[in-house]
Amino acid sequence: MALPERRIHRRVTLTEIATAVGVAPSTVSRAMSNPNRVSPEMYERIVRKARELGYESATLPSSRQRIARGTIALMLPNLTNPFNLDLIRGSQIQAQAAGFMQLLVTSDESEQVEAEWLVELAESVDGIVLASPRSPDPILNQVAERVPLVVLNREVPWISGVVIDTPAGLAQGLDYLVSLGHTRIAYVRGPATSWSDQARYRALRTAASQHDVELIPVGNFRPTLAAGAAAADAVELSRATAAIFFNDTLAIGALGRFEHRGIRVPDDMSVIGCDDIFGASFTNPPLTTVTAGGEQAGRAITDILLGSFTTKDRSHRLDRIPTHLTVRESTGSPKK
Repeated sequence: MALPERRIHRRVTLTEIATAVGVAPSTVSRAMSNPNRVSPEMYERIVRKARELGYESATLPSSRQRIARGTIALMLPNLTNPFNLDLIRGSQIQAQAAGFMQLLVTSDESEQVEAEWLVELAESVDGIVLASPRSPDPILNQVAERVPLVVLNREVPWISGVVIDTPAGLAQGLDYLVSLGHTRIAYVRGPATSWSDQARYRALRTAASQHDVELIPVGNFRPTLAAGAAAADAVELSRATAAIFFNDTLAIGALGRFEHRGIRVPDDMSVIGCDDIFGASFTNPPLTTVTAGGEQAGRAITDILLGSFTTKDRSHRLDRIPTHLTVRESTGSPKK
């Protein structure tokens, strides 16, 4: 069966534009991703030739006073964390309102898969929203040279983004546990390549040192219910009286395991999660957690990307979204 013509139309590449203009492909990449990095004359030459060749991209200035339509990608580390559903919803609302189609991609927590997808997407979409990236900064900067890129929950030099301030929220959680009388507190860590986990651990260490209490790091776990159950056993062995988990998914998995082993929450073990996902208030007992606005973050990060399509000013910016501790029944005073 023959494919519709629009589906077999070959996309003009940046290399072809560079050849037609007589410059290096890297020069075209810089002009498209950050016009400030080439001269105005060079930028106009590249844009004019791109249009002549039929290059289609939202990064090209529109002759009409509106945002050009195109495709943006939202790349997530996983789809197992319900928090990401809020993030997707917020991002999609903004993309659709601006007339953009959104492509959803996941790396399944693999740094290699993420890097490979980023290279592929840089040639096929108009912009990328990258959530909780696992790749090192140099890789992200290379991608940002080729396509507009914004990052959620990671501070990357010269790349705009949004950071949800969960480290401050978890520090509030540790303060609260100390106020209840806990002096030996475990922190169940997330993936080893997670920038957010490292930031949260630093914030918790600072808070623990201020209170002169013991903070016990426990493993590195994928954010799944099964991993949460495994983490519960490690927490029990640590002899901690309270545990702060990297996210709610791990914490909820641990709650089930604690119940199975006869460890009462919060009588024997206090538990704090992070993200306040849907269902955190329905667990047994309801989960104390850090409330973070996933939908708000999705809207904010997508707005930054869309805004980059309509301005030549590519100065980077970093916005922060505050969080707060929501206290429920999974925390209490330790046994005397």
